[in-house]
Amino acid sequence: MKKFFILFLVLAGNYFPQIYELGEARGTFMGLGVGPRIPIAEYSESHNIGVGFDFKFSYTDNKLLPIFLYGTAGYQHFPGRQDFYKNSHYSAISSNLLIVKTGVHYFFPPIISDYILLMPTLEGGISFGYFETSHRYKEGTGIRNFVEETFKTGFHGAIGISMFLMDASLSYNYFKNNGIIAFDLRITIPIFIIF
Repeated sequence: MKKFFILFLVLAGNYFPQIYELGEARGTFMGLGVGPRIPIAEYSESHNIGVGFDFKFSYTDNKLLPIFLYGTAGYQHFPGRQDFYKNSHYSAISSNLLIVKTGVHYFFPPIISDYILLMPTLEGGISFGYFETSHRYKEGTGIRNFVEETFKTGFHGAIGISMFLMDASLSYNYFKNNGIIAFDLRITIPIFIIF
């Protein structure tokens, strides 16, 4: 069995040759984050605290460390505020957001490394959001219900604390008239690593 395994490695190396630099290391990671979403400023006048989740794909190599490049795709939902209904013609309002983000994630040196690895993090980049808002009005107002669809470009920034495969972060997402503060708990798993 050992001879077969060695023969397989030799043949695979000859048929699928790859050139690696000495000391080259690469990694691709996938994370799932979930947590509350808090609308702020003008957005908070009509919408209540919502919830969201996202998938994050990140990449680094030894020439980039401690910087990771990442892309995120997620979904967020915001229900309407009850006090907004009392003072308006609305009977209901709610928004769904599909959000795509890309940027740079920086890991600071560990503040704890004895029993557990604990590192502060900082990230920032650009955001693209597709908002779908359902507007429903009270009977007798004569206003027709409708669904508003808008695409917006913005930016985001976040601070957090990481145990590398699990982290917590607080982020600010800016879109015109749609500011959002998000808190995420995230689990990350490596999907491809070369040393």
